Amino acid sequence: MSPREVFLALVHGVAEGRWEELPDLYAEHTHVVHPFDPLRAPALRTRDELREHFRPTGAGPRLHRWPDGITIHDTTDPEVIVAEFAYRGTVAGTGEPFALPGIFVLRVRDGRIVESRDYFDHVTAARIRGRLDDLVAAVRAATQPATQPAVQAAVQPAVQPAVQAAVQAGGEDSGPGSSRAVA
Repeated sequence: MSPREVFLALVHGVAEGRWEELPDLYAEHTHVVHPFDPLRAPALRTRDELREHFRPTGAGPRLHRWPDGITIHDTTDPEVIVAEFAYRGTVAGTGEPFALPGIFVLRVRDGRIVESRDYFDHVTAARIRGRLDDLVAAVRAATQPATQPAVQAAVQPAVQPAVQAAVQAGGEDSGPGSSRAVA
């Protein structure tokens, strides 16, 4: 698959909640980062880490979503594309509409993602999932200089679903962002 085809398979797979298929879009050894993750989760480097990342958490409301406004920019490197899009949808139960913009910078080699920088608005993702207060508390705790590593280790598991929501950006009881950080 071309980089364009891989990207489209990824965003549609996320929107449709095909979590078990998504890791197969990535190379066995990869480098996926979420630079806007307020908790600065480490890079995802293996397909197994991606399987865990895409595993639905059951946290938060169910979201109905679809990718919208897709613009794919080719670069001078045939392996690399820059893709702009938004996940648009509604929160099940309330009908609240949402838009979660994103930009992915993907490097695809032999039909698999070997590198990705996924930029999402993690605050919006947490709000959509009803986890904004958790995210704010985790950011506050993580910015305390004397306790930063210990606090981050303690609070990250509690707020990870909110962060992961940005990457996954909603779906069948999935947690965001797609980052064991925030998509």
